[in-house]
Amino acid sequence: MKLSKLAGKSVNKRTKPLPAGAKSPDGPGLRQRKLQATRERLTRRAMALFLERGFEATTIDDIAAAADVSRRSFFHYFASKEDVVAAWQEGAAAALVAEVVARPAGETMLTAAENAIAAALKRIDPAEAAAMSRLKRDNPALRARDQLKYEKLERALAEGLAHRARTKSDQLKARLVAMIATGAMRVGGESWIGGGAREKPEAFVKRTFDAIRAILE
Repeated sequence: MKLSKLAGKSVNKRTKPLPAGAKSPDGPGLRQRKLQATRERLTRRAMALFLERGFEATTIDDIAAAADVSRRSFFHYFASKEDVVAAWQEGAAAALVAEVVARPAGETMLTAAENAIAAALKRIDPAEAAAMSRLKRDNPALRARDQLKYEKLERALAEGLAHRARTKSDQLKARLVAMIATGAMRVGGESWIGGGAREKPEAFVKRTFDAIRAILE
């Protein structure tokens, strides 16, 4: 068969309309987008209820009703209320990694991590962040999940910083900076909440990383 005919068949195959709800090479299909939208709505409504009523006082029925889905549908997306909080945290980690990758190439890894954390925090309401931290602090199940959050965050940060690595030595540096930055977020966050969350989060981040640099010098 001639190459021109093969090319023509290839083009026709690529341009054939996709069935409704099918996943195209350029992105998720309609069904997948609807599922993602429902999951995000459940997460947002649940977090709002947790902050308003408290974690224990909020039931799965409350969350389902607020998100306009059935109780049965809730369990298609989450196995428990704790899983909703974990999903919210994973979204925050993904946003942070995106910020790291977007930082200018001229920044050192530590500076990129600091600026990425500060940029991510600017999109978070300080009052909500403080309330969420207290919510996790006062609930044993959420506290346990919070420890896992930092482990995942460290791995995600290391992955984001690894994009800057050019050598094996840089790969190790990316992991070490991720460990330091995650520790700074953990200790700094506890200190921020302990101080009444009065300082702007980005200002607190700068002060925390200044302290890290002073130790490393």
